[in-house]
Amino acid sequence: MVAASDGRPGFLGAVGSELWWTEPRPEEGGRRALMRRAPDGAVESVLPAPWNVRNRVHEYGGHPWAGVAREDGPLVVFTNFADQRLYAFEPGGEPRPLSPVGAFPGGLRWCEPMVVEEFGEVWAVLEEFTGDRPTEVRRLLAAVPLDGSAAGDRAKVRELSGDASRFVTCPRLHPEGRAVAWIAWNHPQMPWDETEVWLASVDDDGRFAGTRRVAGVHGQSVAQIEWAGLSELYFAGDSGGWWNLQWVDVYDNEGGTVHSAEEEFAGPLWTLGSRWFQPLASRDIAAIHGKGEGRLGIFNSWDRQMNPVECEWTDWAATLCAIGDKVYGLAASPSTGYELVEVDAVKGTARVVAAAHEDKVDPAYLPVPEHRTFTGEDGREIHAHVYPPRNPGFQGPEGELPPYAVWVHGGPTSHVRAVLDMELAYFTSRGIGVVEVNYGGSTGYGREYRERLRERWGEVDVEDCAAVARALAAEGTADPARIAIRGGSAGGWTAAASLTSPAAQGVYACAVVKYPILDLSGWSGDDTHDFESQYVYSIVGPPGALEERSAERSPVHHADRIEVPFILLQGLEDEICPPAQAEKLLQAVAGRGVPHAYRTYEGEQHGFRRDDTIVDAVLAEHSLYAQVFGFAGPDFDLELRP
Repeated sequence: MVAASDGRPGFLGAVGSELWWTEPRPEEGGRRALMRRAPDGAVESVLPAPWNVRNRVHEYGGHPWAGVAREDGPLVVFTNFADQRLYAFEPGGEPRPLSPVGAFPGGLRWCEPMVVEEFGEVWAVLEEFTGDRPTEVRRLLAAVPLDGSAAGDRAKVRELSGDASRFVTCPRLHPEGRAVAWIAWNHPQMPWDETEVWLASVDDDGRFAGTRRVAGVHGQSVAQIEWAGLSELYFAGDSGGWWNLQWVDVYDNEGGTVHSAEEEFAGPLWTLGSRWFQPLASRDIAAIHGKGEGRLGIFNSWDRQMNPVECEWTDWAATLCAIGDKVYGLAASPSTGYELVEVDAVKGTARVVAAAHEDKVDPAYLPVPEHRTFTGEDGREIHAHVYPPRNPGFQGPEGELPPYAVWVHGGPTSHVRAVLDMELAYFTSRGIGVVEVNYGGSTGYGREYRERLRERWGEVDVEDCAAVARALAAEGTADPARIAIRGGSAGGWTAAASLTSPAAQGVYACAVVKYPILDLSGWSGDDTHDFESQYVYSIVGPPGALEERSAERSPVHHADRIEVPFILLQGLEDEICPPAQAEKLLQAVAGRGVPHAYRTYEGEQHGFRRDDTIVDAVLAEHSLYAQVFGFAGPDFDLELRP
């Protein structure tokens, strides 16, 4: 059940009056299916296996499709994961390739496409590898003919923006087609540190001219842009310390704030093509916003007020889509998974129109989050969601406190929201509490909160998680002798560092470490992918300090401090946190008498998508807790070897 529920719908968009999006298929090797909802409400999957509508731009990928409505039916272009090429597709026909094969395997990648019928092209973000090393890469906006003439000829791909910027995203064509705006940034910045908005005019031949910067200042992150008429751009920028809605007239350079609040109206650009807000036909704005959460509101452009959409959903994914004065989104709550919801901004009504949630178990088994703020080092606030064990058929033994697992989100510049997670429910329904920690450095609480981690990764995150665990034990919520920590990716780093850092000494009884970073000096340059190849310079320290701080903080250098059992779970095709990271720790603990296990998964990249992998990983974690905490576990072979 956990495996079947993994992932959520994503990349919602409109093709005329139709809604299209992608859905995960764990039972089909983890592919992403392309879904279509017709105006009459009928829903269908439009591409059979093995088509996988997904791309690897920045390795994390981004919006993989676009479409236009034609008299004879929709035309859709999409990226296919297997070869990373662009394809055109008309329902009832077969996909046909548009882009060529790269000089290196999978080395010509596309993202955020838009169909530009005036020129008979699809314009998109292009990521092109120019060598074998992961940092030998260029990115730009490029045009691919819709007639398929570039499928075998790289020279037919028309370069639009040039590659002066290392990273580009969010291309937005002017309503009359006469200009294009986009977001760009360069190493060593990450997109939540500093980005700029660029504008170019489009001539009669579809060439860019007069490229210039129109928004974005030093130290400001712009996360999304949208046209609002013929001269104004709306954007989400954090010059005031929070991602708020702002505007700029691109022709007279005037600008200002649309709506200011100590809330976030955007988030970190891990996924290219994220959309936190959408202008409506009335010139009102539908926006996801909040502090530590993402609820939907409608900004009334007449009275300048942000009005909440009254509904049961507490979190909206960053994939809003507007058709007239109706806004569509993917929304969830602690008791429901992500559903496709329609909100009529005029009538103020909301309803599910596709991907409706169905209870797979009695809701009485589902955990109920408690939103808590804890106190950490120096009195700093730490935000977390606490999920006590919950099972209608059982109570814990009298006088016995429950075990707890501290779940650490990835990123680290990211966050976790309190929505239904069947994997979390798997453990809470078995008597194991879970606390999800939005440690210092997390997004959702303003720039100051997320910059607590600057040059302190491996310190603040470890300290905050330990402070929450200690507080739960001290208040009598958790058994202090049975607290675990688990995390994947950057969360895997924090989980492992918590076993070796003096700041968390004696807090945890075991750890689950998934596809982790374990050696900071081995996670820069060509030792990881280009997008994050200089990330450590901001969250650990500049090149001159990196080696020293890596030696101080990296678990691989302090394996002698690990005293409790742990398991390592690793995808063998992971380009972001390669298996070499996990293998370094295994070598360091070999022969030290610490019980541990290492499980690897063929065909998995960064994060697990296949149903057999997900099942194995959940059962391995359950078995570890059973062996360490002392209760009957699943029928699963997990041998912890010293």
